[in-house]
Amino acid sequence: MALPKRKHSKARSRRRRALYRQIPVPPLMSCPKCGEAVRPHNACRKCGSYKGAEVMHVRDRAKKKEREKGR
Repeated sequence: MALPKRKHSKARSRRRRALYRQIPVPPLMSCPKCGEAVRPHNACRKCGSYKGAEVMHVRDRAKKKEREKGR
């Protein structure tokens, strides 16, 4: 009966086993308000809306950059 000549390293074995455990990445959808790419069932990070309603307050990035330049 055939036996392996050398022991497989832990990394090699784990890399082989990890292939079937990979979680598929959900497809991105576009935000109905701003058109930004958003994961499904998540609020948009750019405009803060979820299902057409504003659910979180998002600071304007341009204003933040202006404040940093003034310092």
